[in-house]
Amino acid sequence: MENLDAARLQMAFTLIFHIVFACIGMVMPFFMVVSHYKWLKTRDQMYLTLTKAWQKGVAIFFVTGAVSGTALSFELGLLWPEFMKHAGPIIGMPFSLEGAAFFVEAIALGFYLYGWGKLPERFHWFTGIIIGLSGVASGILVVAANGWMNAPSGFDYIDGQFTNIDPIQAMLNPAWFTQALHMTLAAFTATGFAVAGIHAYQVYKKRKVELHKKAFKIALAFGAVAAILQPISGDISAKDIAKRQPVKLAAMEAHYNTEKGAPLYIGGIVDAETQEVSHKIALPGMLSFLAFGDFDAEVKGLNDFPEDERPNVPMVHYAFQIMVGIGSILLLAGILYFVSLKKRKWLNSNKYWLLFILLAPMGFIALEAGWIVTEVGRQPWIIHKIMRTKDAVTPMPGIVVSFYTYIVVYATLSVAVTWLMLRQIRVLNHSN
Repeated sequence: MENLDAARLQMAFTLIFHIVFACIGMVMPFFMVVSHYKWLKTRDQMYLTLTKAWQKGVAIFFVTGAVSGTALSFELGLLWPEFMKHAGPIIGMPFSLEGAAFFVEAIALGFYLYGWGKLPERFHWFTGIIIGLSGVASGILVVAANGWMNAPSGFDYIDGQFTNIDPIQAMLNPAWFTQALHMTLAAFTATGFAVAGIHAYQVYKKRKVELHKKAFKIALAFGAVAAILQPISGDISAKDIAKRQPVKLAAMEAHYNTEKGAPLYIGGIVDAETQEVSHKIALPGMLSFLAFGDFDAEVKGLNDFPEDERPNVPMVHYAFQIMVGIGSILLLAGILYFVSLKKRKWLNSNKYWLLFILLAPMGFIALEAGWIVTEVGRQPWIIHKIMRTKDAVTPMPGIVVSFYTYIVVYATLSVAVTWLMLRQIRVLNHSN
């Protein structure tokens, strides 16, 4: 395995794991504070039990997110030194602010975990809100740095030199808002459906039914709202990509030829050699409309770009189809959930709970697919149109050893987290 391949695989592998831990750590505090609020309002013991169970989950994912995120920070310097040499002074601000947000989150978590019976009830509850808000802020700031890689700004690039650096403009780059909005909604969707699915399984198995129904409703309320809003975010992102990264849009839809009234492909198998897409459903003019708001607008095809500036088209296309397909299913499931609040007899059907059990992992599958679209779709650039990925990688040999080491470490971490969470569920089911 070549150094570049090993470095890219290691970065991809650690991101795939970290993004799950990070998203759960961002979103679960909101479930916790809603349950806590219901306890303060009703004094229903079930809400207190649920709040204390969820706070342990928040603590576990805070730690694992911190560990896996710290590893990623080191990887940026170790695997991509040429990138950090130039990009560090430009995008250092969002990383510094992310560190400050993480610091606030850690302090608030300490207050929350050890504040029971020691702090005024309202203040104690408020520290939980601070945990959630600072977690979301951390995620947005990291995404802002990633957005800069897709839409570099805040500097002048002259004769290979980065000059006139403006860190604020770099942080508030043209891609930060659309990416942050899409990612935040994706985090709430994925975590909401995942947590709801876990509690739906407990209801399905007739374990502490009333407790788990309360947990299910809190988690899925967040997930369903986010899933329903996500297509709006997706539309904003698509229009933004069409302007800034037309080659990525062409790869997402596997469009090789420039045309007006370009069709939108649903599904399809890509043959990169013949540049054809088979077994697809084509919706005439829809891609032009979604990208530019005009059914007759011209959409650039991949053949308008040099071959060495195109991403891996099949990978980007399949990942995009997975993301959109699952997102559509979760949107319908979110609507179904809100309808079920009126159709209460559905809550007594095993098929209802089985549906949400099956949907539990889907949000994270869509989330991972979305990141593949974002990262692979930008290739071969690590800084779009400025620096190629191959020019940023470390010249030091032996990255393949580091890659395999990370696989073992992260696999062990995942097993440990899974065991801890299963243990917490068992404790919750046996609580009074």
